[in-house]
Amino acid sequence: MPRTFIRVSVVLTLLVMAWLPLGADKPLFTQAFSSGEFTARRAKVMQSIGDGVAILAGAAEPAAYTKFQQGKQFFYLSGVEVPRAILLIDGRTKTSTLFLPARTSASDRSEGPLLAPGDEAARLTGIEQVVDRVTFDEVVKSVAAGGRSIYFPFRSESLGAAAPDRISNHERAVAADPWDGRASKDAVFREKLRMAAPKSEILNLDPFVDRMRMIKSAEEIKIMRETTRLSSLAILESMKSAKPGMYEYEIEAIADYIFKRHNAQGIGYYALVATGTNAFWPHYHAAQSRLEDGDMVLMDYAPDVSYYTTDVTRMFPANGTFSPRQREMYGIYLKLYQALMSSIRPGPAAASLANAHAKMTQILETFTFTDPKIKEAAERFVAGYAKPRTSFGHWLGMEAHDVAGANFDGVYLPGMMLTIEPALTIADERIYIRLEDAILITATGYENLSGPLPMEMADIEKVMKEPGLADLWRIGKLGS
Repeated sequence: MPRTFIRVSVVLTLLVMAWLPLGADKPLFTQAFSSGEFTARRAKVMQSIGDGVAILAGAAEPAAYTKFQQGKQFFYLSGVEVPRAILLIDGRTKTSTLFLPARTSASDRSEGPLLAPGDEAARLTGIEQVVDRVTFDEVVKSVAAGGRSIYFPFRSESLGAAAPDRISNHERAVAADPWDGRASKDAVFREKLRMAAPKSEILNLDPFVDRMRMIKSAEEIKIMRETTRLSSLAILESMKSAKPGMYEYEIEAIADYIFKRHNAQGIGYYALVATGTNAFWPHYHAAQSRLEDGDMVLMDYAPDVSYYTTDVTRMFPANGTFSPRQREMYGIYLKLYQALMSSIRPGPAAASLANAHAKMTQILETFTFTDPKIKEAAERFVAGYAKPRTSFGHWLGMEAHDVAGANFDGVYLPGMMLTIEPALTIADERIYIRLEDAILITATGYENLSGPLPMEMADIEKVMKEPGLADLWRIGKLGS
């Protein structure tokens, strides 16, 4: 080929590359939600804070070679996935400002472009002003000069598989440790706001956002359906593969493959795969034991899909067949569990739970027991619901144990999402039976998003006769 032609071809290639939009194959803004979804959320914050301003600090870049994930509250109000971003929501002007680090050629060449200050970012995000982060100081001074109230999250940011209860436990442990005691990033940011705006009252933004997060929008429900579908699929494939002699970590690996195969961005919480008596620890996750013939296996695992997760649990016999004693134990538990779930409806939870208790009492009276220890465990289970309760289980959403706190008044509303996860136990034998489903409150009752995942014994035994991914590994089709 002539050298002149080669030089011309190179020049044309470079010109075409220059004309292509920067990062054309890398979305600069989330594809999971519309910008209007975040605009509507910010508008609700504006209504709540009156004349004040809300300020949120985005997550910092990870210190390790791991993918960046934004803090949950920040993502909820912006959809922006850029390290060290800052969001200001102005209740007086009813506008928002996003402060982003300036784009650098070095980072663009290394990891690809990120959203940067300017009109393109404003168009993509729906945020009125998107400016350079270096201007944030001057904006804070302007807010401080007027002594306006500043709303800021008091709870430390939630990243990845974190959840409010885990964050609170961690903060207490850090504070109590004489060789630790470090402040969180958010505590430092909040203190800097106090110093920069001494006339302003620093108030807690979390209660306002937490209340909003309790009711899921149509776009959120769509994502919740997907994360629940993947959780259910992972557990289903694990049922198919499970055999005596396998290790718990092999079961976990099957689920990890399913999550990654379907583009989950991570895990919602660590895998709970517990065989035999390991299930007696509700959050057991060592995953080092071998499944033995006669074991019951508990599996509780879910992915993170676009910053949302779920919580689903099933139990199944390691050898694929329930023993007579397992049939009696699991059988009574399943009837009680279904009585509880079928009582869920919008309105006061206490009334629905009282109805569930009446149903379960009737089931006890008609169920045929052959084992007195199982009967005693079932009676203890039902007696636990005799006392007034205000909740069936914990909340679902951006975190496996999602936000609620003091915001729930005991009344279920359409759009709320929760799980039920009661356990039947025989302590002296370290027996623990538990199921868990992702429940959406509807206008007329509830929808079980994980309902297609088998829970009836006949259905579980039928599924476990089918080949699973581990069977393909065994015969060498997927490698060793």
